[in-house]
Amino acid sequence: MQHGGWIFSALIYLGAAVLAVPLARLLGLGAIIGYLVAGIAIGPWGIALVTDAQQILSFAEFGVVLMLFLVGLELEPRRLWSLRKPIFGWGSVQLFGSAALLFGAGLLAGIAWPLALVGALGLAMSSTAIGLSVLAERNLLATSSGQSVLAVALLQDVAAIPILALVPLLAVSGAHAQGGWAGVAKAIGVVAAIVLGGRLLLRPALRWIARSKTPEIFTAASLLLVVATAALMQSAGLSMALGAFLAGVLLAESEYRRELETDIEPFKGLLLGLFFIAVGMAIDFGVVLEHPLLIGVVVAGFLLVKAAVLWAMAALMRLPLQERAVFVILLAQGGEFGFVVFQSAAGAQVIEPDNASLLVAAVAISMLLTPLLLVGVDRWLRVRFAHGGPSLPELSEPQTAPVIIAGLGRYGQIVARMLYANGVAPTVLDHDAEQIEAMRKFGWRAFYGDATRLDLLRTAGAGQARVLVLAIDDVEQSLKAARLAQQHFPQLAIVARARNVQHYLRLREIGVTHIERETLDSSLMSARSTLELLGWQPHHARGLAMHFRRHTIRQLDELLPHLRDEARYIAVAKAGRQQLEQLFADERDRRRQGRREGWSDEPPPNND
Repeated sequence: MQHGGWIFSALIYLGAAVLAVPLARLLGLGAIIGYLVAGIAIGPWGIALVTDAQQILSFAEFGVVLMLFLVGLELEPRRLWSLRKPIFGWGSVQLFGSAALLFGAGLLAGIAWPLALVGALGLAMSSTAIGLSVLAERNLLATSSGQSVLAVALLQDVAAIPILALVPLLAVSGAHAQGGWAGVAKAIGVVAAIVLGGRLLLRPALRWIARSKTPEIFTAASLLLVVATAALMQSAGLSMALGAFLAGVLLAESEYRRELETDIEPFKGLLLGLFFIAVGMAIDFGVVLEHPLLIGVVVAGFLLVKAAVLWAMAALMRLPLQERAVFVILLAQGGEFGFVVFQSAAGAQVIEPDNASLLVAAVAISMLLTPLLLVGVDRWLRVRFAHGGPSLPELSEPQTAPVIIAGLGRYGQIVARMLYANGVAPTVLDHDAEQIEAMRKFGWRAFYGDATRLDLLRTAGAGQARVLVLAIDDVEQSLKAARLAQQHFPQLAIVARARNVQHYLRLREIGVTHIERETLDSSLMSARSTLELLGWQPHHARGLAMHFRRHTIRQLDELLPHLRDEARYIAVAKAGRQQLEQLFADERDRRRQGRREGWSDEPPPNND
C-alpha cells in the first residue's frame, strides 16, 4: 500500500465498498455484510492490498464517534433522564449478568481467573456501531426494542471507565496498577467539565460562528466540536463515543441541531463504512485456522450465554414478541470495545498476546455473523407470518388517494372512519402488522410502512395527495415525518395530532398549523359533564368549555416564541393561568349581576 500513498488507499477502500455493498444489498444481506466482506477481501487474508488493519481501524472508529453524536442530538436531556432506569437498570443486568455467567463458565473450564475475568468483561460488551446502524437502517430506534438497545449500549460506554481502570490492576506484577483509581477520578472530572462547559459555552460559540454566514466554516466547527470532545475523553482514557454522545445531548435542544445533523451525517456514513471494512480486515484467519474448534466453541458459547440473559430480559421488559429476536441478536454479539479491553490486557501483561488474538478473532467473527443472523431471523419471521401469523402487506404499488394517514392507532382510526363515512378512502401507513391485518379485513387501504421514509411517502402518493394526517404516536417520529413532508411535498397540507403541549409547540415551531391535542376536547367534554352534574345549565357549561378552549389555543400561540427560554416560558404560562382565572371570575360576576337584575333566566348552580 506504500506505492501511490493515500490516493491508492482511497482507491482501494472506495472501490471495495462500491463493489461489495450494492452486491450484498442485491442478495438481501444488508450494507454491513457488504462492508465486512469488502474488508476481508482486501485485507491480509484476502488479496492483501492492505496489511495494516489496526491503523485504519483506529482512524475509522471515529465513524462510531460521529454516530453517537447524532444519536445524542436526537435525545433531549429530559428524554435522556427518562431513560435512566433502562440505562442503569437493564443495562447493568445485561453487562454484569453476562460477564458473571461467562466468568463462571471460564473458571469451570479451568481457565486462570485473570484471563477468565478479562475475557468475560470484553465478551459481555456489544457492538454499538452495528447495533445502532442496524436500528437506523430499519428505522427501529424509536421502537421499544430500539430504545432498549440504545440504553444497554450507553451503559456499556459508561462502564468503560471502571473496566479500563480494572484491567491494569489485574497485572501479576502490579507494576501497571499504580494510579488506576486516580484515572477514574480524572475521568469523572473530564465528564463534568464537558457537561458544564457544554451548557455554558457551546451555544454562544456556535451562535458566533453562525454569524459569519459561511457554511463550510460551520461544517468545520461541527467536526471540531466532535473531535475536541472525543480527544478530551480519550485523554482521560474514556470512550470517545461517550463524549460525543454527551456533546450531542447538550445540543439537542439548541437551534443549531438540524444544521449540525446535516453537516455531520455524510462524514458519519462514510467513516462507519470504513470502520466495518477495517473490522473485516482485522479478523486474524491465521488464529482461526490454527484453533478452529476452540474459536467455534468460544463464539458459540458466549453468544448463547448472552442470548439467554437477553431473552430473559426481553421477557421481563415485556418487549413485543416480534422485536425480541432483533433485540437479542444486536446485543449478543461482541463489540469494538472488546478489542480495546483485550489489547489493554495484553499490554498490561494480564493475558498472553496469543490469547488476546484469539479473543479478538472471536469478537470479530461474532460481528460478522450478526447481520447474517438478522437475515435469517427476517426470513423466519416472514415464513411464520405466512403460516397463520399476521401478514405484512408492504406498500409497493403507487397509491392515488387524496389523503394519507400515518398511524392507525386509536386516534388515526377515528379520523379514517370519519373519512370513509364521507366517501373518502385514505391510504393508511402503520408499523403494527396485526393492526394492519385487522383493518384490511374490513376493506381499508392499509399498508405496513414507515411514514418517515421518503420512498414510502412517494409510493403512498404524497406527490399528488392533498392532505397528510399525522397520527403517529411517537413524538420524534411525528416531527421527522412532518419535516420530510414539508421539504419534499410542499403542496401537502399537514393535519397533525399532538400528544401534549410540548409536541404541539414543536409542530408549530416547524410550521405545522392544523394541530389538535389528542386529549384536549375529550377532557373538556368531561369537564362540561362535571359542571352540568353540579348544577350548571348545559349551554352555560358548553360556553365555559369553549372559552377555555379558545384561551388555551391563544396561550399556546403566546408561548411559542419562548419555547427555548425556560424562564420566560414559565412566566408567560403563569400569566396565562391568571388571565383564565380572571376571565371566569368576570363571567361569574356578570351572571350574578344578571340574576339580580332579572335579565338572566339561568338558576344558580349548587355551589354558586
